[in-house]
Amino acid sequence: MTNTLHRHGQAEDQKRDFIVFAIPCRGHNEQDSVPRLREFLRLALRHNPVNLGDAGHGAIFRPQNDLTPLAHWRRKDRPRWAEVAEGVSTPTTVSAVFDSPEAVVGFLGDLRKADLGLSINLSANVGAARDCCQAAGITRHSVEYSLRYMGNTELLAESEVLELTTMCGHGMISFNFARKMLDWVREGRRTPEQAGRYLARFCSCGIFNPTRASEVFAKVCGKH
Repeated sequence: MTNTLHRHGQAEDQKRDFIVFAIPCRGHNEQDSVPRLREFLRLALRHNPVNLGDAGHGAIFRPQNDLTPLAHWRRKDRPRWAEVAEGVSTPTTVSAVFDSPEAVVGFLGDLRKADLGLSINLSANVGAARDCCQAAGITRHSVEYSLRYMGNTELLAESEVLELTTMCGHGMISFNFARKMLDWVREGRRTPEQAGRYLARFCSCGIFNPTRASEVFAKVCGKH
């Protein structure tokens, strides 16, 4: 099961949203899995991911605990690619997010050759995932679907807010924070790209897609 399935939005809006992750199985293949998890991330870096994650330590954009109010104007959004790729220290879940099917196909091809002995999951639109697997010469093992929302859905946030917050499967991005970033983009206080990176910091396992987030901000706020 994966928490990457519940990303809100239409299929048309998810054409540039692909998550590939690797997981060792406790009691079966977690022994000596750390070098293999690092290799997964190194292979991902060859194909220009937009995010990279180690569930034990965080993603390329991380919160900081040593900031001052000046961070509103001087904060550096430095992605920590090498820190994520080389920082895996225990058996954990690692992930790579891509914004193009071509990159995914190339990465899957590398993973097939590397044969890391880990469970590999591709999370995307079902049709797009199928096409990527076929192009990489992989027979899809199984499919898992999200059944969307049930119950009193009137209590849910606005659709544009859900598009942003559900890209963090653990629910670490609050509705109100997403609304604040939408307001800031509308007011010109942040660009869509900056707002996307701000939200990405709070998705600690690294499955948030900053590219898609910036597109949501631009579309909703008229910043094309």
